[in-house]
Amino acid sequence: MKRRAFLKAGSLAAFSPALASAHAAGTGAERPLSGRALKRTQWSIIEAVQDHLLPSESDAPGSRDVNATAYLDRTLADPKFDPDVKGFILKGIGWLEEISQQEEGQSFAEVEPAKREDLLRRIADSGVGERWLSTLITYCLEAMLADPLYGGNPGGVGWKWLEHDPGKPRPTPDKIYGRLGKA
Repeated sequence: MKRRAFLKAGSLAAFSPALASAHAAGTGAERPLSGRALKRTQWSIIEAVQDHLLPSESDAPGSRDVNATAYLDRTLADPKFDPDVKGFILKGIGWLEEISQQEEGQSFAEVEPAKREDLLRRIADSGVGERWLSTLITYCLEAMLADPLYGGNPGGVGWKWLEHDPGKPRPTPDKIYGRLGKA
């Protein structure tokens, strides 16, 4: 089974519970160079990893199309987000960048795709590295499935690809996670 077919078949069932307790508040689908939790270099590295893990295709959205990096950034910036998970994600960026600098003499964000693949496969060979990559894929899929009010899935691009009807009523900006109970 191809990766895209697998993702399409399993993403709604597997990740719907994660969406029910969305991690981050935000509006719009802007794509800044740096964000709330990620510094510019971290943003570039995460965006490169997510783009490599879930690239855009002619008939399917990729991580950039669903604003996966912006979605992850908002998630990491949430004060209620698990600090251990946040630390793990940020440390993973450092590990990858250190390996890339040692082996390629440049930032992972600047490495050519074939060498990115080699670096990511080597990282995936360790349990910690595999868990880190799995975590990033999870947030790519959440960004694809989330209501656009949370910063991912602009215009419902992920829903359209999956032929998913999000149902009604959808949340309004004042009723999303992080804003409930605030005046």
